[in-house]
Amino acid sequence: MPALPKPKPRARASRKLLAFLFLFFITLLVILFFQSSLSRVSVIQVEGNDLLDAESIRQAAGLKEGDRFFAIGGSDIAARVKSLKMVQDVEVTKHFPGQVHIQVKEFPKVAFQLTPEGKTEAVLADGAVVELPSGDFPLDKPILTGWSDSDPNKAALCQVLGELPASALADISEIKPDPSESYPDKIKMYTRSQYEVYTTIAYLPDKIDNLPAYIASLQENHVDGGVIRMLEVDNHAPFEMSDDPGASGSKDNAAASSGAKDAVKPAGKQGDSAQASGKTASGETPADAAGE
Repeated sequence: MPALPKPKPRARASRKLLAFLFLFFITLLVILFFQSSLSRVSVIQVEGNDLLDAESIRQAAGLKEGDRFFAIGGSDIAARVKSLKMVQDVEVTKHFPGQVHIQVKEFPKVAFQLTPEGKTEAVLADGAVVELPSGDFPLDKPILTGWSDSDPNKAALCQVLGELPASALADISEIKPDPSESYPDKIKMYTRSQYEVYTTIAYLPDKIDNLPAYIASLQENHVDGGVIRMLEVDNHAPFEMSDDPGASGSKDNAAASSGAKDAVKPAGKQGDSAQASGKTASGETPADAAGE
């Protein structure tokens, strides 16, 4: 009797069927996921912005609620936002499901300036100028006057100001250009304590640290106001005398400074001066006094 053939195993066919069903359901789940709200951007958080409004940042990012969550990467969003002139750095993080967080670091405000129309503009550390929206803004930075936007010294000054601590500029109210042949980057600063300070942009990082102590030493000697030059050598001089009625304050400061210098002269020198004049304190000569 011939041997019966062995039945073929059906295990391979069963595995193929299971694999097909698995892929089918996975594909179905993926399609359903991308059609659901879980795959969409639901929240866009913008933080760290001061000069820029959040809507401008969202428009620059090219992202809005309802967009596909996985359609654009975080690095692409950051590059788009960083193209804004006021933005120094951007960090973008995405949290599933649907949350996008944009952390913005703007260039710091280092000064303000006024337009011919009287509007206030903020000057940033990179030299960019941003018009401030209408409203009350504390002018807690120096005001730049007399500068041209194309002046390379202005950009250099803004960069230096951005590297200085805010406390170093607390007494500075205004900064003007004052170039000379010897010092092309010389500047003139006005302080809230009524001094005029001359220095250069290159010297500013080192000299600004000594300015508060220098002013304090002058005020201890009752020298209020005057001109401070902080170049190779630091020195103080009273305001120049002027016939301009508006310069009366400068004359008073000059007199105060001169009086402070006379107060420290030795008494002997004053006596010698009186003898040299040939008169007594009453206005008489020694001969007249003897005749009496």
